[in-house]
Amino acid sequence: MILSLILALSAGALVGMQNIFNNKVNERAGSWTTTTLVLGMGFAASMAMGLIFEGKQMFVLQNMQPWYWGSGCLGVGVVVCLVQSYRRLDPTYAVSIVLTSELFFALLWDSLGWLGLEQIPFTLNKLIGVLVIVGGIFVFKLSGETKKQKKMQMKLDYNA
Repeated sequence: MILSLILALSAGALVGMQNIFNNKVNERAGSWTTTTLVLGMGFAASMAMGLIFEGKQMFVLQNMQPWYWGSGCLGVGVVVCLVQSYRRLDPTYAVSIVLTSELFFALLWDSLGWLGLEQIPFTLNKLIGVLVIVGGIFVFKLSGETKKQKKMQMKLDYNA
């Protein structure tokens, strides 16, 4: 259980760091160049690590549904959407929305048993949990705008 929590926390930290790097690449290149670079390097790293740790077993795909192979195409959408949202929103706000969306859709797919998942009953507690997170995003965003407005007012007062 502890190892699972550590891995989940590490994944969150790595995704956050990757988003920052992706945004920096996108400042110098277009979205499609960024996506190609990110996923191309990810492919190379995955292939190398897979060969090191799994060897030829890496290519044994038993009883896998053919439509699962399309998950790499979903990755293109993920990177493009993240890069664009980072450009248009501040990073913390963008990540908050992405994580809330991810949680909402995970809850939906779990509750409906879609995409090969075991159906897990939808409960009021789960809905309240998602709504609390959404409320937190609104509080975060509103408090952030207030700070920006204060900074702008201070600049106006200084220049006057």
